[in-house]
Amino acid sequence: MSAPLLSVIICTHNPRADFLARTLASLRAQTLPSSAWELLLIDNASSVPLQPDAARPGHPSARVIAEREVGLTAARLRGIDEARAEVLVFVDDDNLLDPSYLARASDLATAWPMLGVWGCGHYSPEWEIAPPAAFSEYIRYLAVHRAPLDRWSNQPFDYAATPAGAGLCVRAPVSRRYAHSVRTDPRRKLLGRTGGNLAGCEDFDLALTATDLGLGTGVFTELAMTHLMPRNRIEEPYLLRLVEGHACSTVILMALRDQNLHPPRRHLLARLREWRLRRSLAPVNLKIHDARRRGERTAWSLLAAAHAPRVSASP
Repeated sequence: MSAPLLSVIICTHNPRADFLARTLASLRAQTLPSSAWELLLIDNASSVPLQPDAARPGHPSARVIAEREVGLTAARLRGIDEARAEVLVFVDDDNLLDPSYLARASDLATAWPMLGVWGCGHYSPEWEIAPPAAFSEYIRYLAVHRAPLDRWSNQPFDYAATPAGAGLCVRAPVSRRYAHSVRTDPRRKLLGRTGGNLAGCEDFDLALTATDLGLGTGVFTELAMTHLMPRNRIEEPYLLRLVEGHACSTVILMALRDQNLHPPRRHLLARLREWRLRRSLAPVNLKIHDARRRGERTAWSLLAAAHAPRVSASP
C-alpha cells in the first residue's frame, strides 16, 4: 500500500463530544480525496477511552491510537511515530478546517520545498459567549487571528512567519528531528500542555526545528479554519492561567536554545522599577502582569529542577 500524501493527526484528551464531532465532520468534507490522506486520532489518556471507531466520521479508515503518557508533547510524539506520510498536519479537536485546507496544504508542500513547517493564516473564532472587552488585548493567545498577508522566513524567532499549532503542517524529516530532540532532552516536554498546565511553546520548538535543519517556516492566509471557543476559555481565570503558561513556556524555550540565559537578578533598581510599574497599571493589566511574573518564576524553578542531557546525539 502506497504512503498517503498527508497524515492528519488529532491529539485529544477528554474531548468535548460535540466539538470533536464537528472537527471530524470538517475533515470528512475535505476536497482532497480520503485516499490521499490518513487520519490518526491520538487518545491522550482520556478518562473514558475513545472507542476504536471514534474517528471514522472523519475518515473511513481512521485509526484511534491510545497514548497513556499525559501531555500534548507525548501525544504528538506518538502521532509522529505512527504517521506514514511525508507531511504531517496537526489538527486540534476544536478546529473546523475549511473544505480546501488539506488540498491547499498539500499544494504548498510542493510549491514551497524550502519550508519545513507552515500553517494557518486565517482563524475565524466561533465564540460560545462573547469575550470580555477588558481582555481583548490578550485574546491573541487563543489563536483566533488573521495574518495581514502571507509570510515566510528562514530566520529563527520570526514570529510573523511562525504558525500556531492548530493546523500546523510539518515535513516528516522535521518531525523526526523534533522527536529525537525531545527524547534526547526531556526538558523539552516542559513546553507542552499537561493536564491543567497551559504551557504552549512546543509549537514554536517544532517550528524552530525547521530552521535548525536549514529550512523555513511560513504562514499562509489561504489556509483557513474556524476555531471553536467554549465559554470557559474566555473567562478571566482561564485567560490568566493561559498568560501564565505562555510566559513560563517562553522562558523555558529561550533558555533551552540559549545556554547563556539565566534568571534576572532582582537588584534594588529592578525592584524599584517593578514597584513603579505595578502602581501604573490598571487592575486588569496588573492581573496580567502578575500572571506573567508567576509564569517566569515557575519556568526558572522547573529548569533548575530538571537535568540537562549529558550527550546531545544526532538522529
